[in-house]
Amino acid sequence: MFHLLAAHTPKNTRTDILSGLTVALALVPEAVAFALVAQLHPLMGLYAAFMVALITSAFGGRPGMISAAAGSLAVVMVALVVQHGPQYLLAAVVLMGIIQIAAGLFKLGKFIRIVPYPVFLGFVNGLAIVILLAQFEQFKITAPDGGKEWISGTALYIMLALIALTMAIAHFLPRFTKAVPSTLAAIIVVSLLAFVFSLDTRTVGDMASIAGGLPDFSVPQVPLTLETLWIVLPYAFVFAGVGLIESLLTLQLLDDITETRGQPNRECVALGAANITSGFFGGMGGCALVGQSIINVESGGRGRLSGITAALVLLMFILFLAPVIEQIPLAALVGVMFMVVIGTFEWGTLRMIGKVPRNEILISIMVAVITVVADLAIAVITGVIVSALIFAWDHAKHIRVETEQLADGSKLYRLVGPLFFASAQNFSELFDPKNDPQDIIIDFARSRVADQSALEAIDNLAEKYRAEGKTLHLRHLAPDCREMLHKAGDLVEVNIQEDPVYHVAEGGRGRRG
Repeated sequence: MFHLLAAHTPKNTRTDILSGLTVALALVPEAVAFALVAQLHPLMGLYAAFMVALITSAFGGRPGMISAAAGSLAVVMVALVVQHGPQYLLAAVVLMGIIQIAAGLFKLGKFIRIVPYPVFLGFVNGLAIVILLAQFEQFKITAPDGGKEWISGTALYIMLALIALTMAIAHFLPRFTKAVPSTLAAIIVVSLLAFVFSLDTRTVGDMASIAGGLPDFSVPQVPLTLETLWIVLPYAFVFAGVGLIESLLTLQLLDDITETRGQPNRECVALGAANITSGFFGGMGGCALVGQSIINVESGGRGRLSGITAALVLLMFILFLAPVIEQIPLAALVGVMFMVVIGTFEWGTLRMIGKVPRNEILISIMVAVITVVADLAIAVITGVIVSALIFAWDHAKHIRVETEQLADGSKLYRLVGPLFFASAQNFSELFDPKNDPQDIIIDFARSRVADQSALEAIDNLAEKYRAEGKTLHLRHLAPDCREMLHKAGDLVEVNIQEDPVYHVAEGGRGRRG
């Protein structure tokens, strides 16, 4: 691992270590909370946070990005846990890792680059809202009847005051010094204040004990049968998809913040290896966390050492420092996460209203809403599909023809715009088989035959002309379009002209037909 750290200067090393310590403190309540959401023992969340953070930080494709137990996974894991138990979840986590490694090896990570910017904005804003809403759970306590009730009175005022103090320190301290990450300083100051004055406020220990030993290797205790595979496999694909989407979009977000470029496929492989390890060592698995990644980067943690430090410090918390960490006020960590929400939300989205196409604003809002009410994977996939359909619809309206009556009595249609599934209907309405002359030529020099729907549209048009006793000729088809028509064979019966000027090199001719 030494070669991973060799590029660090002493200054970078110190910054990364301090940033990692800050992240480790923020990971504790999150990992515990996510494990409880999935109805698992808190240590399963903490072990996952340690193992996933360590492996992805050391070998992943985005230095500075923090991966650990994640809420987006917890909400889809709970169904498997309730129906079949934690051991089936561990088996699914191992299989999830295998799927993620395969995605990286087959270079599928690069496809995250096709996510449209409005979808990316919706993802960021939706996740900021999810992080915000998750913090309100810390304002609840267990009621006498076993349910949850909101804190009130003095306890509420103390918690709000500590949150405000945490946010103030995190915001204003960088104006005076950057020697220590402001979020770490805020957590330390608020914790000392609560301890010295014996403030009555909820602490990390009120959620659950984080004390434990080293995780033990164990093969998931499930029957090794096809029936088990069919139970686990669908969940594994969902887990893998959610994990990859959140990780790769977080990678893209950090690329924008740091003005560097990560390696998506390498991140897929590292994440998969981390989840396989987590599954065999009793962890719930995980993926990238936007909140903790933002904390790390904003605290100066840009190298691999920051994430490695966070993982190792988290392990130290579990093994040796649980009594100390359990005394940290939840208000301090909630304040830090509120600052993350403020920093994560793309406020520029509000200024875009009225300045960019309405469709893009609506897509961003849609993705954000689905992220909040459903889950991240559904939101992003829906956003990409809707964006593609809107793009197709807009370009379908761009197809048109320019006509010319030739000296030999034939009629020439110069087609302008792409011919594909969305424009096929408009294409057929551009011609007049009843009134056209005996020979009709369609020139594709400024168009392109894109898909099977385009071939079908051409064949239907040819059939209409054939029914009128007329002949349809195609001219200036690009080589790939000609090949597509030849492969279609009898499915598309048209006359493709061997135009004498087809092979002449002219500007823009390479994109015809």
